Amino acid sequence: MWQPSLREGTKPLHDQLMEALTRDVASGALSPGTQLPPQRDLAYRLKIGVGTVTKVYAEARRRGLLTATVGRGSFVAGAAADGAADALIDFSRNLMTTRAAAARFPDALLALRRRPDLAEHLTYAPPAGMPAHRKAGAKWLAAQAGLPNADWQRLVVCEGGQHAMALAFFSLCKPGDTVLTEHATFFGMKALAEQLRLRLVGLAMDKQGLLPDALDKAAAAGAKFLYTIPTLQNPTGRVMGARRRLDIATIARKRDLTVVEDDVYAPFLRDEADLAPIATLAPERTFYVSTLSKMIAPGLRCAYLLTPGDALFERVVATIRAFSYAPAALGALIATQWIEDGTADDIASAARKDVAERAVVAVRILGKHIEGPYAKAAPHVWLPMSELKAERVAGAALRGGVAVTPPGAPIVDGKDIAGLRLCIGAPADMPTLERGLKTIAAALAETPNAMRAVV
Repeated sequence: MWQPSLREGTKPLHDQLMEALTRDVASGALSPGTQLPPQRDLAYRLKIGVGTVTKVYAEARRRGLLTATVGRGSFVAGAAADGAADALIDFSRNLMTTRAAAARFPDALLALRRRPDLAEHLTYAPPAGMPAHRKAGAKWLAAQAGLPNADWQRLVVCEGGQHAMALAFFSLCKPGDTVLTEHATFFGMKALAEQLRLRLVGLAMDKQGLLPDALDKAAAAGAKFLYTIPTLQNPTGRVMGARRRLDIATIARKRDLTVVEDDVYAPFLRDEADLAPIATLAPERTFYVSTLSKMIAPGLRCAYLLTPGDALFERVVATIRAFSYAPAALGALIATQWIEDGTADDIASAARKDVAERAVVAVRILGKHIEGPYAKAAPHVWLPMSELKAERVAGAALRGGVAVTPPGAPIVDGKDIAGLRLCIGAPADMPTLERGLKTIAAALAETPNAMRAVV
């Protein structure tokens, strides 16, 4: 029976146990097919919490070190281990299938060979990105995000949406500043606020997202910055209507707020609604964040930050010079090639179709547990429930081989909101999606027999 050796130090127990497992698998001390001790037994022998062991086993499955089967236990992965049916089904990350992009990738590489500017991508790009890439980004925003007049000269090429957010807030804020946001928000914003030492204040929402009255009151008290997700809000999937967006823009002007509009999910609504981004309603004070990670391919690490004006554009450029000097050019080159020749639009259409089909399956299996969904092509769905129940359902699902976003991860102010976010685009295929959703349904029903039956 495996007895890990935890090395003394300042690292958390979770990290120590994960390192011990990784070390023993790599050294051969744990050979493929070896059964690991049950989580409770190992926790008892190590005198640590069972939750710590559960998280380590789940992370090891995510990394491919372990496989698990309900009723049999956890085994070291390898030639003798079970196949994909035992892999962790992951609803915790907002990923879409890359099948459409992968099918076109070889042709894209061949096309790049014919570009007269190919060799230029082996040197440093300008800090804001190459002009051709910025112009392509403006074309993408016009075609997919409802920004027909996006000025490419105010646009910065970024290495993912998180990078775009970091550039905006580092350029705007100093440690200790208050940033207003919805009372549940993208946990990447929480991580960013922690690193930049910003104070997040969560504001009340309704079915259309951020409440104007709550924003007005908080801004009147002195806050100067707002981070908001108006389209398919993360984690709830709610969508601001046209009037609500106008109200938010009006308050921003009245209270002299600078807005960072995270609109990475706008392309999912392209075929359903014509909603103007806040950046078109208050362009002089709104940073607009868009990315190709959600609909095209996250590996391109290509996103766009549209800045409000020349002064803030220059401030962002100075931040880029200080931290990375210039954006990576090759991923943005592929993105530019696809935007220019129309491939990006085709891939986006395929992504919308795939997510719409998945949303139908999610509603069929989870039914009334889902709030909304608020769009046909909703890449994530929200299951409102008490904080305690959310923790129990997440734990039961994990024991059944299904990972969800930790319930507390997106919560800024938990007085009026709690639940689980499920990212339905992440599972590899429809059978895996259905299997995972049925496990979630069984966990919601709190019927252990049913859980064993569906797994």
